[in-house]
Amino acid sequence: NVRQDRLRAASGGELLYTVIEKAGAVFVVPVTDDGEMVLIEQYRYAVDDWCLEVPAGNVEPGASPAATAARELREEIGGTAARLDFIADFFSMNGIGDEVAQVYLARGVTLGDPEREPTEHIRLHALPIAEALRLARTGAIKDGPSALAILLCEPLLQAQTSDGAR
Repeated sequence: NVRQDRLRAASGGELLYTVIEKAGAVFVVPVTDDGEMVLIEQYRYAVDDWCLEVPAGNVEPGASPAATAARELREEIGGTAARLDFIADFFSMNGIGDEVAQVYLARGVTLGDPEREPTEHIRLHALPIAEALRLARTGAIKDGPSALAILLCEPLLQAQTSDGAR
């Protein structure tokens, strides 16, 4: 939904502020037992480009964010996770909207057949964790929420790669 609010400006005048009201979203950082992060490369019409991202989607009414994270993992990469942990949440567009995004780290991910929507044009990329972190840090992942999701998971990902725990 889009709404327009009339606000009083600091100067005393009135202004019109447009707000996008949007249900919550989830961003899932999938990691396999082999220590690879599975990213998707998806065509985004609005920017006319292919973008590296993590699986993500909107939380439907009545669904929990964790169930949504598991669903998006299955739909976009055909993945199931041995462990799905909530990491953090953030405002994804606080200048124009009210969406709250939740980040999940999916560990022990096994890949199967995706259940994609007809409008999703997706290619999978399984990368070493260190490479995915480098892409997020250097701006090669241009989807801001995906890059943030990866970086929020970084301490757990580094612990996983340094101690060999999978």
